[in-house]
Amino acid sequence: MSRAIIRVSSNARKGEVLTVKTLIEHKMESGFRYTSKGERVPRDIITTFVAMWDEEEIWRADLSSAIAANPFVAFTTVATNTGTLRVTWSGDNGFQVSEEMRITVT
Repeated sequence: MSRAIIRVSSNARKGEVLTVKTLIEHKMESGFRYTSKGERVPRDIITTFVAMWDEEEIWRADLSSAIAANPFVAFTTVATNTGTLRVTWSGDNGFQVSEEMRITVT
């Protein structure tokens, strides 16, 4: 089971620049390794990271097999209105994990 973590202030002033830090636990398998029997280990990576503020996409990253296990992503955004920040990590084999945080803007 994978777990996502978001770190960002839950309160902000309108126009304030927020730094969002997020981490996901995911083993990652590049698909380039072989077992001792010579069988290829299937690829299992995170391929997409998306950050949404309410229903608006504010940040996206398309990832490749070079991504590290347990990837960490940090980005900035401007606080414009009270809303919910949702980050979603998606990958191979139907993998998808989301985490949300409510941010109050005054």
